[in-house]
Amino acid sequence: MKRLSEFITLVLLIFIPGIIQGETSVYPLGTTLYKPDKCWNGFTILSSEEGRLVDMNGNLAHLWKGKLHHPNKVFPGGYLLASTAAWKHGRQDAIEIQIRDFNDQVIWKFNQWHQGKANEGEGFMYVSRQHHDLQIKGNPVGYYIPDSAPLDIYKGTVLALAHYNVRDERINKKVPLLDDVVYEVDLATGKVIWTWKASEHLDEMGFDKAALEAMRNYSNEPRSEGDGFDWFHQNCASYLGSNKWHDQGDQRFHPDNIILDSRQAGLLAIVDHESGKIVWRAGPYYRDDDDKKLGWMIGPHHTHMIPKGLPGAGNIMVFDNGGNSGYGPPTDFAPDGQMVMRRDHSRVVEFNPLTKEIVWEYSPNTSNNPGQGFGHKLYSVNVSSAQRLPNGNTLITEGAQGRIIEVTADYEIVWEYMNPYLWDSDIPFTRNLVYRAYRVPYDWVPQLPKPKESAVDAGPNYLFTIPAVDGTRPDFGIEKTGVWKQGGSQGRK
Repeated sequence: MKRLSEFITLVLLIFIPGIIQGETSVYPLGTTLYKPDKCWNGFTILSSEEGRLVDMNGNLAHLWKGKLHHPNKVFPGGYLLASTAAWKHGRQDAIEIQIRDFNDQVIWKFNQWHQGKANEGEGFMYVSRQHHDLQIKGNPVGYYIPDSAPLDIYKGTVLALAHYNVRDERINKKVPLLDDVVYEVDLATGKVIWTWKASEHLDEMGFDKAALEAMRNYSNEPRSEGDGFDWFHQNCASYLGSNKWHDQGDQRFHPDNIILDSRQAGLLAIVDHESGKIVWRAGPYYRDDDDKKLGWMIGPHHTHMIPKGLPGAGNIMVFDNGGNSGYGPPTDFAPDGQMVMRRDHSRVVEFNPLTKEIVWEYSPNTSNNPGQGFGHKLYSVNVSSAQRLPNGNTLITEGAQGRIIEVTADYEIVWEYMNPYLWDSDIPFTRNLVYRAYRVPYDWVPQLPKPKESAVDAGPNYLFTIPAVDGTRPDFGIEKTGVWKQGGSQGRK
């Protein structure tokens, strides 16, 4: 009988593991941590598949419908700046840039950048080919700036980052480029009034012979009309806006100048609006002079100057993704000389553009500090952003994971949100991706009542540890020393 019992137990262990080891059926989504008295409270607009506006407790406050491109930005009066996705014959190209009112009515649109093949059937269609960024002049970065002048969405210009295709034998003789262009559209006339094209400024970017040779080695033929060698892959474009450096006479930082970055090259740059020339640069190698202070920027996103009126104004902030990027001599893992820089974590860096000294940094080293429990390895290999808030906190979008956090200057996480909304996508890692998130004050959307703010306790997260292969869990000494709470996280005494 004993042998029979042992045999039955063995069968259950092998064939019915779910009976022996329970599996959780609920996973924490939405707002998982919230300390109202330490946050800069407001609505958060998600750049995901639709225009979702959530409150601090994660409730869906408003929805602008339809498949949208990225990013989504909210402006005073409950207006949404966004693009419709996507032109199927391009790569990450939006069909139409739109400004919508609170009731989802399109009050302005632009699609006259390119005439290309229609998405369905025969014929052609007009498309904006916008990707990754767009602004309304008057708000240089598209997020909340205290005491800024009222924004007139019916006047001025829209700044958009977009694509166009061109052949440039200096970069590659074999295939056409999927080149980046920044253009301005006059809101009143709908006409393009200014352009800047990345390939036309190759000589100003600081590439060495090894990098240029790596670019020339690219040989994959385009898959569609709007495809090509995505050699630069620009991730952002925003005006500098009024800043102390220009006030002090440094013309490189003229308010109309445009700051941008390149994911493929790991390059940060400022473009003079009048001449089109690159007048300030960090990278692409980070091995000479002041650039060394920054460390390598690998696949960066959302590089921008913190606007006047916010803590850290005039400093440059960037979400430095990590993963891989950059051109250079061939290596074992990059025999073609492409994607030669690698790092397995992300960081948010704020630095002085004159000295390139790091002023503030959020990375695995700082996010694992005492008071943050056992930490979280900040890592998003693509997308992502960081926004400085008026109280000195920083809103960080760890986009690939759909995780958004608000952290204090001394690295305490005071709000965390896990995106529960899934994209209509067959690509698994994009299912709950958030390209960027922006926090806006409640009164920017006067159509909505101010929501109730209720604290959310993260709970005893010291219990959420990953078991080893043999089933044991790490010994953190909790039983011996007890636990203490700091900032809603659990740690050791």
